[in-house]
Amino acid sequence: MTEERRPYLSSFEDRHGRTRWRYRRLGKTISIPGQPGEPDFEESYQAAIEGRAPRKAEIVKHPGAMVPKSFKDAWKRVLRTPEWLRHDDATKAKNTRLAEDFLKMTVVDEVTEVWGDMLVSDFRRRHAKDVIARLSATPHKAKHMLVAIRKMIMVALDEEWIDTDPTYKLSYRPEYKGWRAWTEEERAQFEMRWPIGTAPRTCYGLALWLGNRRSDVSRLTWPMFNFDRRQVVIRTKKGDKELVLPITPMLLEILAPLDRTTDFVLMNAYGNPYSEKSLTGMMAHWTKMAGMAAGCTLHGLRKSLGKLLAEGGASTRQLMETLGHDDIEHAELYSREASQAILAKDGMSKVTRLVQGKKRRG
Repeated sequence: MTEERRPYLSSFEDRHGRTRWRYRRLGKTISIPGQPGEPDFEESYQAAIEGRAPRKAEIVKHPGAMVPKSFKDAWKRVLRTPEWLRHDDATKAKNTRLAEDFLKMTVVDEVTEVWGDMLVSDFRRRHAKDVIARLSATPHKAKHMLVAIRKMIMVALDEEWIDTDPTYKLSYRPEYKGWRAWTEEERAQFEMRWPIGTAPRTCYGLALWLGNRRSDVSRLTWPMFNFDRRQVVIRTKKGDKELVLPITPMLLEILAPLDRTTDFVLMNAYGNPYSEKSLTGMMAHWTKMAGMAAGCTLHGLRKSLGKLLAEGGASTRQLMETLGHDDIEHAELYSREASQAILAKDGMSKVTRLVQGKKRRG
């Protein structure tokens, strides 16, 4: 056996015939693990020379490391699904934030383990209810986080990691009214402050008389408008739907004085189109300049059109097609604020015609 030429280091064979190493100095013997050249051996020998305890190698977890079949693994797979790739950027961003919050959420308050490292197969219905309960202060976040969790569970079902959905028929629907519609008085106040031809009035008119979301208002271009047919064709950003909407006299009045040589309909003072995010802040600024209280939002104008449609007797299907909704729930959300008096009067008028018609026939 060849001895290492190092001070105070010697070797010996144990009863199993394996070579062991030790450090002997000043009557003290320190066992040195491993063999020369190995990290543990070299650190222990150096520590013995320096008279300190050996330093253990720090284990650094790779940021992308994940437990197979865990929620973190499931989320990575969600990002590759066709359903996910079809979402618009805003939807992806919202769901990503919610999913990351869930993946970092501790399983229970008293431990450090997070849901991202837990196996999807270990997730139970009681766990889903606990996640919702912990977000009770922000009910809408709880509702949308449940949607994000279900995306991971669907992947786990597709991959056959689990056989059943633990969140099946688990609903969480907080009371929701959405952004309120503008009142007639508020609309009149805004119109008085901002005359036709100004950017605020143009934005207001487009949102009100087309019922578009801010993302579609900011993207409206003149080629979309066919003034001979009195219609505008819009490819919505959310849902990627084609809407063919009429150009009403109210909208035509808004558009009449505008310069149609530009690409975009709504332009700022620098001759550039507004971004969809900037429109939210600008509407808040414009309403404040008009002396209006907070709460009159761009999306509220969309709801105003929904309310006007409902008060005018439009069916739920007509509301859906005008506003570009895919489900009845959203269409009914806009019609909920329709005037009870107008709807009741219309309904009773039908009853009156029915009763009087029967009398005449009798």
